[in-house]
Amino acid sequence: MAARFHHFGVPTTRQIAGATYIEGAKVHVTDPGKHPYNVEFVRFEKGGPFPKEVQTRSHAAFMVDDLESAVKGQKVLVAPCDATPTLRIAFIMDGDAVLELMQEKK
Repeated sequence: MAARFHHFGVPTTRQIAGATYIEGAKVHVTDPGKHPYNVEFVRFEKGGPFPKEVQTRSHAAFMVDDLESAVKGQKVLVAPCDATPTLRIAFIMDGDAVLELMQEKK
């Protein structure tokens, strides 16, 4: 499986101008493409669907060609789901690391 680094996600409790709100996930996210080091800041609202590990720990995110195959045999925190109309995501634990796996929808 080929994986390409996309961003580093950092949970925050502060509001950041320009963040995008993803209603179903109850999360505000910044655009890592606009950060010089590809950092995405994420602010979770109370009562959101993400597990504690995702809400409280930083994560590395990687683009993959086949999300379903990439999560097979992994400790899945968030099963593959649609994050946006053009992007599917999943979160896994790899040892002590939280990883986000992403696939562009075709």
